[in-house]
Amino acid sequence: MAFSKESRRLKIRKRIRGSVNGTSQRPRLSVFRSNKEIYGQIIDDVTGKTISAASSRDKDIASATGNKVEKANLVGKALAEKAKKAGVETVSFDRGGYLYHGRVKSLAEGAREAGLKF
Repeated sequence: MAFSKESRRLKIRKRIRGSVNGTSQRPRLSVFRSNKEIYGQIIDDVTGKTISAASSRDKDIASATGNKVEKANLVGKALAEKAKKAGVETVSFDRGGYLYHGRVKSLAEGAREAGLKF
């Protein structure tokens, strides 16, 4: 019997989270993608705290023109800038069970352009 899209994604997500962990030296960049929006968080899994977060619902990004892929790139750049202010240089990327293409890839590339190292 075939899995639904959501249960398939959650199964992949569990497998990824088995190997991707966030520490204080190298936190985890977690991505969540809904149909309309995209969200990114930089998380220290040891303490369970979110260091910085950005989403396409932020005022400056929501008011920008462009399609969802372009807005995802802006989210990545904003997330990287917030992370640099918090003193984070390198992260481990957690794609959250989504395929690394489209909006997820655009967010990662935006973060790299702004100086975050994966």
